[in-house]
Amino acid sequence: MTKRHGYAVLTALVALVVALSAAIYVTVAADDGTSRSALTDNRPHRDSSAAPVSAGTWVGSWSTAPVGGEPGTETNGMAGHSVRNVVHADTGGTSARITLSNLYGQSPLALTHASIALSTGDGTAAADPQTMRRLTFNGSTSVVIPAGGQIVSDAVRLTIPHAGDVLVTTYSPTPSGPVTYHPHARQISYVATGDATEDATGTPYTEQTAYWRYLTALDVLSNEADGTAVVFGDSITDGITSTTGANHRWPDILAGRLRTALEDGQQLPRYSVVNEGISGNQVLADGLGRPAENQSGLGRFGRDALSHPDVKVVVIDLGINDILRNPQLADPDRITAGLRTLVRQAHAHGLKVVGATLMPCRGHRGWTPARETVRQQVNAQIRSGGLYDAVVDFDKALRDPYAPQRLRPDYDSGDHLHPSDLGFAKMAEVFDLRTLNGAGQTEL
Repeated sequence: MTKRHGYAVLTALVALVVALSAAIYVTVAADDGTSRSALTDNRPHRDSSAAPVSAGTWVGSWSTAPVGGEPGTETNGMAGHSVRNVVHADTGGTSARITLSNLYGQSPLALTHASIALSTGDGTAAADPQTMRRLTFNGSTSVVIPAGGQIVSDAVRLTIPHAGDVLVTTYSPTPSGPVTYHPHARQISYVATGDATEDATGTPYTEQTAYWRYLTALDVLSNEADGTAVVFGDSITDGITSTTGANHRWPDILAGRLRTALEDGQQLPRYSVVNEGISGNQVLADGLGRPAENQSGLGRFGRDALSHPDVKVVVIDLGINDILRNPQLADPDRITAGLRTLVRQAHAHGLKVVGATLMPCRGHRGWTPARETVRQQVNAQIRSGGLYDAVVDFDKALRDPYAPQRLRPDYDSGDHLHPSDLGFAKMAEVFDLRTLNGAGQTEL
């Protein structure tokens, strides 16, 4: 072969490689991760491709616990409606994914569309149109969640700001039985008739709701946090008496305190904070039904506390309902034995556990002198140091110094059990952020 001929062959090979590379590039760049059939409709959508490999850690930015099946949805579920959940992201990130639950459904839940977007921040259902993303599940825009199951979406590229509101919308065209929900959201969400999943105006969302439906978690790929702290409790953690839409639950305020302290240069772990409180929750007793509604702390701990991404520490504020709701006089040793079981489960996963004393409740309809004695006995065991790795003394911080069996009046919402907004702020204020140090370091 002559030199000239060899050079021509080499030139042709180079040209072929360049052409193939260009074709591959165009194909990859055009692939937004959405199934091709979905692109034939005329609804607006933006890039929803899986999140690229980048620096950061997957952490929980928001969560809520599934509580039960929503009354009135036993037959049709939310068929023919778009459900737009409004949630408050604690920690920011560059990508996001969600978890949807059909735990209390008695038939498969079919969802044909789902989306995520940033709220315009005005308390309505309106979204920033530039942030609207179509969600996929294993690459498909449609998903069927079996009865009793849940699913995690594919990750989407979306910058989530910390302390910002996020809109997560789902559409189900067919009846699905009871809707898995969280009833005491302290946040207004929205419902529209028809498929308005990617509507950014918010105009079709004429129905307001105080519930979160189907959605149980928002995770972010974050460069702000290196792990997740889970607050596990009852209505006090759920924030049942906090101002609606203000994010004044005590875990919300704790998250803000931690973020501010880190920005000020304090040597503290970079954790997101998520809320796994259920109003009425007990350590030992389940609610009715199968699966049990308002499942006991013992029953739901693995699902609601241990399953979060990169969880490092669990904060437990649970036990007062075991005292107040027990038709008999509760046994303090059984309550603390249940709490010890939760601590052992956390330790088996290498997690640190911070526990809270039970706050005073004299004046509440369930209070009696005998039940007060049980509360004091439980608190004595908590304060002894033999139960939790660290203790936050909410009882001491919020009780009335002149009547220590009661909440201080300005910390009392009025029902003599649940704090006011000022009381929730006090809980977050007295939480020693240094107790978070050393969490998540056990290797098992």
